[in-house]
Amino acid sequence: MKQDFQSFHANLSALDDQAINPSGNAPLGQLVDRGRRNLLKGGMGLAALGFIGGSLSACGRMVQSDSLIGFEGVPPQLDPAFDSVQVAPGYSARTFFSWGDAVMADAPEWNPDATDDWQAQLKQAGDNHDGMHFFPFSENPDSHGLLVMNHEYVNPPLHPNGMTLVEGRRPLDEVRKEQAAHGVSVIEVKKDAQGQWQRVMPSRYNRRISAMTPMAVSGPLAGNDALKTASDPSGREIIGTINNCSSGFTPWGTYLVCEENWHNYFVNHDPEDMARRVSHKRYGIEGKGMSKLYGWETADPRFDATPDPTQPHGGHVHEPNRFGWVVELDPFDPTSTPVKRTAFGRYCRECSVLSLGDDGRMAFYSGDDTKGEYVYKFVPAGRYVPGADQANRQLLDSGTLYVARFDADGSGEWLALVHGQNGLTAENGFADQAEVLLNARAAGDQVGATPMDRPEWVAVHPHSREVYVTLTNNDNRGVKWPTDKANPRPNNLHGQILRWHEEGADPTATAFTWEVFLLAGEQPGASDADGQPVPAHLTGTINGDIFSSPDGLAFDEAGRLWIETDFGDEEAAMQAMGTNQLLCADPRTREVRRFLVGPRGCEITGITWSPDYRAMWINVQHPELSFPASDGKTRPRASTILITKHDGGVIGT
Repeated sequence: MKQDFQSFHANLSALDDQAINPSGNAPLGQLVDRGRRNLLKGGMGLAALGFIGGSLSACGRMVQSDSLIGFEGVPPQLDPAFDSVQVAPGYSARTFFSWGDAVMADAPEWNPDATDDWQAQLKQAGDNHDGMHFFPFSENPDSHGLLVMNHEYVNPPLHPNGMTLVEGRRPLDEVRKEQAAHGVSVIEVKKDAQGQWQRVMPSRYNRRISAMTPMAVSGPLAGNDALKTASDPSGREIIGTINNCSSGFTPWGTYLVCEENWHNYFVNHDPEDMARRVSHKRYGIEGKGMSKLYGWETADPRFDATPDPTQPHGGHVHEPNRFGWVVELDPFDPTSTPVKRTAFGRYCRECSVLSLGDDGRMAFYSGDDTKGEYVYKFVPAGRYVPGADQANRQLLDSGTLYVARFDADGSGEWLALVHGQNGLTAENGFADQAEVLLNARAAGDQVGATPMDRPEWVAVHPHSREVYVTLTNNDNRGVKWPTDKANPRPNNLHGQILRWHEEGADPTATAFTWEVFLLAGEQPGASDADGQPVPAHLTGTINGDIFSSPDGLAFDEAGRLWIETDFGDEEAAMQAMGTNQLLCADPRTREVRRFLVGPRGCEITGITWSPDYRAMWINVQHPELSFPASDGKTRPRASTILITKHDGGVIGT
C-alpha cells in the first residue's frame, strides 16, 4: 500500500469533518428568547439575519473612512495551476524556512528525493508549519530574536514513495521519521548588515522538539492513575507532543504548544471498553482497523490504546490521556524540559491565547477544533508579577477552566468546570477534579455549553480586550445541531467570526456580551459559474473581499485583525474564493481586504511579527504542484514566508 498526497488530504478532510459531540445541549436560540426561535427557520437571506450582532446587516454596506488598512488588496487567485505566493503591491514575500531545512548545526543537507532518515529529520525542520511566535532579544528587539513554530502533522511526500504499508504494518523507520517531523522548531533569526532577516547558524538556541521528546507533567493530573502506563508507571513523564496546531505565549516569555487532533493517532480495538471509556469515546478514538491517520500503532505499541490486563496499568490504554494538553516551552533555554500543564484541561485545543488585565490577572482562550465543540478559557488563580518569572510559571498549575454559553439575547456566561458545581459530580460520572479536566468535553456537555461551528483560533484586541473567535465551518449544522444565533446557517460551508466583550473588560469575568462580527461567504446577489443565484446559505455579510472558512486569527499592535483561511480550493462551493489567503479587517468598520494568496492546495496559517511590525512571518502548509521552497528546488514543501514592505514600513499600512 502506498498513500499519495491527494488521497491523504481527502482522508484528512473527512477526519476533520467528523462530529463527535453526542450531547443534547440546547443551542443558545432555545436557551433564551424562545419566542423568537422560528426566525431562523425557512429562508436564510440577510433580512432573516438582521438581528444578529445588532447592526451587522447594515455594516456590510458602510461607506469607508479613516480605515486602518492602508494597502491595496489583491484579487482571488483562480488559476488552477497557481503555485506561488502573491502579496499586496508594495510588499515582498520570500520563502524563509521550509520542511527539511537544517535546525541543528550538525543537520545534513535536505535531500530533494526525501531519502533523509529519521535521525536526520530530528535535526531538520518538521512538516506543516503552523502556529508560531517571535521572541525578541532585549538588546535589539526589532532585529534579533527567536522564531518558534509548531509542526502540526506530516504529508506522504515526507518519504520517497509516500507512506507505505507492508503486510499490514507500517515500517518502523517511516513511523520514526513521521514522529520526528512533528513538534516544534526553535530558530534564531537576525537582520544582517544589509538589513535583511536571516537565520543564524549555528546557534545555541536552535532546537527541535518532536513526538519523541521527553516531557514533564504538572498540575492536577501529574502522577494521576489516569496518566500511568506500562512504560511510565509514575504518570509524570510523557514522550512527545503531536498535532501541534496553533499556539500561545505567556507574559514571562514562554511558548505554549497546543495539541489538537491527537485522537487520530490512537486506536482501541476493544469495543466494550470503548463504549464505556469516556476519555476515548468522547474524543473520537476508534477501533476499526488502523488508527485514523498514520497507523503508528502497528510499529510503535504505545499508540495502541487497547487495554491489556496482563500489563501494569492496562498497558497503553491511558496513553491517549497524556495528549490534548498545553505544553509550556522555554525558548531561551535549550536544555529545559517542556512541561504539559494539565490545569488547562484536555480537548482538541487549537490555541491558548492570552488576555492580560491591568492588575495582572489573566485568561487564556482556546477553541476545540471539531464540529459541535466548545469555546474555553483558563483563568489562573494567581496574578502575573513582572520580573518574578519562576513564580509566574507556577501560575499555570492552578486555576479555573471555563466553557462558554452564548445566549440568544447577546449575553453569555462562562460556566465553571469545577468538580461539585454545575452537575459535575460523581453521580454524573465525574469522580473528582482530575476527571473533569481529563474529560473537559464531557464536562462541557454536562454544564450546557453551546455547540459551535468548529471553533478555532482566538484573538484578543490589544487595546479594548475584545475577544474574537473563528468558527471555520460545519456542514452538519441544521442536521446534528439546530441553527442558533451564533451559528445561524444550516450546512455552513463558509463559517463566521464572533466577538465578545468581557464584563468590565476583565479577562476573568464570568459574564460577557457577544455579536457576530461577520458571516463568511459570497456577496448577496452573486451568481455561480452557470449564472444561477448562489444559495442563501453560501452568502455572507463581508464588507469587502470575500473569503471562506476563517481559521487563523491575530491582531497587530495597531488593532488590525488578520484572518487566515483553510478551505478545500478544489470544492465546487469554493470556486469563487480561489486559493487560501490572508486578509485584514478593520474591527471598527468591519472592512475586509485581501493581502495575500497562496499556492493551489495549501492552507495559510501561523502568523507573527517583529516587535516593530516591519516584518511578518506566515506559514504555507501542504502546497501542491511545484511550490518553490527555501532552496528553490521544486519538491513542494511546507514553508514559512517572510513578508516586508518595499519602503521598510509597517505591515498593513
